[in-house]
Amino acid sequence: MISRNAEALFWIGRYMERAENHARLIDVHYHLQAEEPLAALQAQPDGGAPGGSLLGKWARIVDALGSRASYEQQYGAYKESDVLHYVTLDRDNPNSLVSCVNYARGNVRTLREKLPAEVWDIANGFYLWLREKQPSDLIRESPHAFFGRVKEWTALFQGTLHSVMPRENEWYFIACGRYLERTENTLRIIRSAGLASPEGANAMDGYDPVYPYLQAVLRSVSAYQPFRRYYADGFSLESIVEFLVLSPVFPRSVHFSLHALDEHLRGIELSDKTMRVRHDRVLRQIAKLTADLNCLEREELSPRGEAIVVSHLLQTVNQLGALFAQTFFRAGEASA
Repeated sequence: MISRNAEALFWIGRYMERAENHARLIDVHYHLQAEEPLAALQAQPDGGAPGGSLLGKWARIVDALGSRASYEQQYGAYKESDVLHYVTLDRDNPNSLVSCVNYARGNVRTLREKLPAEVWDIANGFYLWLREKQPSDLIRESPHAFFGRVKEWTALFQGTLHSVMPRENEWYFIACGRYLERTENTLRIIRSAGLASPEGANAMDGYDPVYPYLQAVLRSVSAYQPFRRYYADGFSLESIVEFLVLSPVFPRSVHFSLHALDEHLRGIELSDKTMRVRHDRVLRQIAKLTADLNCLEREELSPRGEAIVVSHLLQTVNQLGALFAQTFFRAGEASA
């Protein structure tokens, strides 16, 4: 498989996973305010959330997507309409929903002879549906319904891939992109949890202002119910971080995603000896990262140590992505 095809496949996996992740995250945080008592909202001069204004709320969404510097350069202040447009329909933002789906669709189009026809039909239909949307449609038609439809489209795409793709190199490169993206996304959400847990917020009329933020962190990765099964009432930032980082059974945990990445990377068959040597180097890097996870103590995931651990893991995952590109893709032929 020539490297430009491998790269296009890898980024199909990344972009579709990114679109799903963004839709879930934005949906949860957008509706977080509705779960807070009116009295708590009125306690803020600007009607913001307890322990933080609406500026903080919208900034958290942009920060969790890793786009704060780009957003502030383009828009400056954090306004609901600007943030929603930026993360969904802004074609100048390479990480917006419409951009991610467009890039994935473009890569699928270049590889139509190597992918099942259903995959192209879904990617194309998804993009054509999304490009017709206007920013005003999100508010008028309900943001929850819009993001729910985005999640349905991505689930249809992923499910079709899983059902009809032969387990050959094409499948494994897409899966590697998906799980690397998932690992990075979960770590970004955990990192943003520090912002989502306002320090010094005071409970009002028995209302715990921190609870909905912690709940939102879990719902951002569809982990709320699985978490409660394992931790019952042990609802704390430490236990949430432990679950999202170390759970071997939850599909969006860092531990699970890295093991899935390792499994699919091992499925790639290479005939060139030099490429096999580079391939093994990537596997060793994943093994080192997995070993770091296995050596973590619960105390290191406390509020004091969590930021250091998560930042280290996120930096290592970014390095892993760069190493993957150096191993399999030609310089100057990026599809990202």
